[in-house]
Amino acid sequence: MVVRSAARRLPGLMEAAGFTGVEASAPAVAGWRSAEFEEADRRGVARLARLVDAPVVAVEFLDSDVGFVEATAPDGHRWRALLDRAKAVDYGIPVHEFPVLPAVCAALAWSAAAGLTADEVAVRRALTESAVFTEHLAQDLFAGLGIPQPEAAVG
Repeated sequence: MVVRSAARRLPGLMEAAGFTGVEASAPAVAGWRSAEFEEADRRGVARLARLVDAPVVAVEFLDSDVGFVEATAPDGHRWRALLDRAKAVDYGIPVHEFPVLPAVCAALAWSAAAGLTADEVAVRRALTESAVFTEHLAQDLFAGLGIPQPEAAVG
C-alpha cells in the first residue's frame, strides 16, 4: 500500500492518523513524498489530509491484483476508485460501488485543488485497464493526476 502526499514528516503523521506498518518515506520529488503502509483505518486518509493540511492519495492493494484508491484534499475534495476492475470481479468485489465516470471527474477536481495538472485520458485509463501488477496502474494513476514522479528528479 502506498500514500502520496505533499506533507513533511509523512511516516510519523501517517501513524498518528491510524496507518500501521508505515515504512520510511522516499525522498520528496517536487514536494511530494511517498510512503508504504500495511493497513489504514477507515478514516485514515481524511484524518491524514487534515493533519498535514495537504492533499493525500492512498492505494491499498489486494494481492497486487486490485487497488482501492482513496484521496482527500484539505479543502474537502474527496474521491475513491478501484484499480483493475476485471480482477475485482474475480474477487467478488462489487465494482458497481466504484463507478468510473464520477471517479474520473472527482480525481480531476482533486488534482486541480491540489495545484496539479491532471491528464484526464491517463486517469481514465488507469481506472479502467488491467495489469499483471496493480501497483503499475497505481503509478500510472499518480502520473495521470499530475503528481511528480521519482524519475522526473533524475537528470
